[in-house]
Amino acid sequence: MSSKISPHAIVEDGATIGKNVEIAPFCFISKDTTIGDGTTIAQNTCIYGKTTIGKNNTIFSHAVIGSIPQDLKFDGEDVELIIGDNNTIREFTLFNPGTKGGGGKTIIGNNNLFMGYVHLGHDVIIGNNCILANAATLAGHVELGNHVVIGGMTPIHQFIHIGDYAMVGGASALAQDVPPFCMAEGNRAKLRGLNLTGLRRHLGKDDINALKTTYRELFESGEALKDTATRILDETNNHYVNNLCNFVLKTKRGIPFERKKTDV
Repeated sequence: MSSKISPHAIVEDGATIGKNVEIAPFCFISKDTTIGDGTTIAQNTCIYGKTTIGKNNTIFSHAVIGSIPQDLKFDGEDVELIIGDNNTIREFTLFNPGTKGGGGKTIIGNNNLFMGYVHLGHDVIIGNNCILANAATLAGHVELGNHVVIGGMTPIHQFIHIGDYAMVGGASALAQDVPPFCMAEGNRAKLRGLNLTGLRRHLGKDDINALKTTYRELFESGEALKDTATRILDETNNHYVNNLCNFVLKTKRGIPFERKKTDV
């Protein structure tokens, strides 16, 4: 089956369009765009710049994909936006490409859901199987792992890193890193425990119990955080526990948790 492109859409010469692609009326597709097989693009969507979109994505109306970064330092450099396969991108979303200072690329993985009005700033990296609810807003250089959930109306500060299987509650404001498997919420957002609902969908009971023990030792014992993480790494070979502790050791913006007061 050949692609179905409305005569009322503008597709610039040079754009690469795969098989079985549908482009609805009043869309704009730039000359440097590549669209993979089976992708559907609804009315009034604009795709700008050097944007690569993989296979079987569904892009809803009024999305703006690949427009120049909202960064005053941007001066027309050669930057790009790369989107993987099987993503759902809902109405009025805004995705920016990278910048020279961030490596030049915004990269989105596979099987993600971006609900209405989601914004992905420049140099953002998104893993696979993530859900970003309505009006979640990611500033530049934010990095999400796999299976991350971001609640609606939640802004994420620039350079934040959120680990695999983490969740940030709706209407939160996140200014520090969220470790894998954890849940954070509030303004400013703080850790509230493990993301147990998400973990039970993907991990076994023994691994979850190991993470529960590790969480208590790291964030509820009152001991020095990085010293505790180092000690636990020396004592366990659990893959998930190792991921959690290594994240704690590598964080640059810190972890937003309530430190237990110790007696003087």
